[in-house]
Amino acid sequence: MKLESIAISVENQVAHLKLNRPDRANAMDDTLWRELHQAFDWASDAPEVRAVVLSGNGKHFCAGIDLQMLIGLQQQIQDHCEARKREKLLLTIERLQRAVSSIEHCRKPVIAAIHGACVGGGLDIALAADMRLAAGDAFFSVKEVDVGMVADLGTLQRLAGNVGEGRARELAMTGRRIDAAEAGRIGLVNSCHPDAEAVLAAADALACEIATKSPLAVRGTKQVMNYSRDHSIAEGLAFVAHWNAAMLVSDDIQVAILAQMSKSTPKFAD
Repeated sequence: MKLESIAISVENQVAHLKLNRPDRANAMDDTLWRELHQAFDWASDAPEVRAVVLSGNGKHFCAGIDLQMLIGLQQQIQDHCEARKREKLLLTIERLQRAVSSIEHCRKPVIAAIHGACVGGGLDIALAADMRLAAGDAFFSVKEVDVGMVADLGTLQRLAGNVGEGRARELAMTGRRIDAAEAGRIGLVNSCHPDAEAVLAAADALACEIATKSPLAVRGTKQVMNYSRDHSIAEGLAFVAHWNAAMLVSDDIQVAILAQMSKSTPKFAD
């Protein structure tokens, strides 16, 4: 798959998706938002992909929404009727939300390898990933409050699940910038690494390890964990019971058991 603003490559059953506007610090313009959704829909469906690494070309992961896009938005939603104008704005926000949520909805696990800026819309994107790894120069900020906005693309809904309610509210209401070390201490990222090259290598190694597991089990695990996060324990247990009732008797279990008995490496179908 070839896109204008996202570079895509696949190696060892791992898809590498790189935000590719380095001259704009990978700020999200309309094209990049659209292609983000396309790329993750593709990764979700591609049988040759078992895990995804999301990163950014250049000096930064993502500096948020491109200001030129925000400036142009006023023109795009113009209408003689105020209600229709507001409806156009609502539809635009929902479209951007769907682009971010396509990361969470991707059936394959997504690892964000973050260096440099991860602010505003960039943090929305990172939080939709399953795991986040940070380079030493990475920094994070819920930047929207500094420009008089309420963050509306997922940070306010996902951040507390990683850092706790109190810290999430502090970061969202102050816009305070935190570095990679603090992000690691508070649980925003899984681990920290010396530089951009090291964090990308660590993300690739993690993705490759996941890619050796049963694809059916990995996809099911992500779906069950996403569902359980948003429901009660009883509902989560009922969901996984129905999942395993449908999926438990699989070729993958036989392959895994035979590999353990023979002390060999299992080879799973996509």
